[in-house]
Amino acid sequence: MASQLKNLSDFSHTVIPSAAPYRFGIVVAEWNADVTRALLEGAYQTLIKHGAKEENIQTYPVPGSFELTSGADLLLKQGNLDAVICLGCVIQGETRHFDFICDAVANGVSNVAIKYSKPVIFGVLTTDNQQQALDRSGGKHGNKGDEAAITAIKMAELTVTLNG
Repeated sequence: MASQLKNLSDFSHTVIPSAAPYRFGIVVAEWNADVTRALLEGAYQTLIKHGAKEENIQTYPVPGSFELTSGADLLLKQGNLDAVICLGCVIQGETRHFDFICDAVANGVSNVAIKYSKPVIFGVLTTDNQQQALDRSGGKHGNKGDEAAITAIKMAELTVTLNG
């Protein structure tokens, strides 16, 4: 597996535009809170590091990853955001619940993005176990929250570039 070899949150190979002109929403699941708090911290600090103003970052908790789609939809209905970052963590258990939640969230996030023609970023860990989640929320494989924030910045820039 390639992720065993590197920090997945290394963006030294790419240009990251300034986040200063954009407004971001972050919807974060409360389930698996130790992991999702770390994802939120990574996303928030990455946005700030790249120029986003604190007052242009709205953060809202939702109960679990399944509710990320509804949260993103509610935020975009306001009409004042350039991108929404969805952060969550679903860890494989003994039942198929994992499959249903992951599929629903991935499809839901895509559908909300299409509905509003705005970037809605899938920053949801879908791991086999707790250790994999910790490794990807600030551990040895970086922080998926950082990655989601960089994606939001780049997609907000692309949206403005293409739509004027």
